[in-house]
Amino acid sequence: MSQDKGAGERVATVPRGIGAGSPRIVVDRVSKSFRLGSVALQECSLEVTPNEVLCIIGPSGCGKTTLLRIIDGLTRPDSGRVLVDGVEITRPRRDLAMVFQHFGLFPWKTVSDNVAYGLRVQGRPDQEIHTTVAQCVELVGLRGFERHYPYQLSGGMQQRVGLARAFAVNPSVLLMDEPFGSLDAQTREVMQEELLRLWRIRRTTLVFVTHSIDEAIILGDRVALMTHRPGHIKDVLDVGIPRPRDPETVRGGDRYASLRRYIWNQLRPEVAGTVGAP
Repeated sequence: MSQDKGAGERVATVPRGIGAGSPRIVVDRVSKSFRLGSVALQECSLEVTPNEVLCIIGPSGCGKTTLLRIIDGLTRPDSGRVLVDGVEITRPRRDLAMVFQHFGLFPWKTVSDNVAYGLRVQGRPDQEIHTTVAQCVELVGLRGFERHYPYQLSGGMQQRVGLARAFAVNPSVLLMDEPFGSLDAQTREVMQEELLRLWRIRRTTLVFVTHSIDEAIILGDRVALMTHRPGHIKDVLDVGIPRPRDPETVRGGDRYASLRRYIWNQLRPEVAGTVGAP
């Protein structure tokens, strides 16, 4: 399947629900409203296959974060449902982990204690916690900082702690809500490379929300485009760039350039639709 890009160019797309094997995540006609009649999501449907990196991009206020919270079980939809491995999500589950934009670290806990938090909530044995924390701290390159507190770390290091905490519980699904959005541009690129490295080591199904077209193409196997509020999935694109990926090489390729133009052309009217919206 393909869609016109304009000027004779075309970009291959993937119809919703098409992927290798059975889907790990099914978002089935999910709608969600908040007080004063604000509709965040309307009839939103999406499927994510096992071990896929799906990036979701859309204008501000289109319901991206709400969708992630519904997948995670933190928010209940008004209608529709979310299934993970065929089981409906009605509350948070041990095999789902979420990484937030603003790190979500406990300021009074050390790096080790922050990484251990999810394991302790799950009641894991102390020896398992000790071993897993050491492995995950090593994995994200923070060995030697185990006894540091968040205020003693840079933004990038704090986000590494958040990644370590998420990977520590060995999730089948990792949800990331603009995790690099508050970082400076240079640190953001470093963290993109770091996430690509971690994903190669710890393969998991990853749903990554971003405002950055560049980030979506660099990281994603597919990119889902959302409409302005009330949000639903407008299109799903196959990135079609082989892994492993070197971000600089990707950015210099023709595929990157054509995808970036196509995505922006699709998003431009959606972003314009938010101007002056209440």
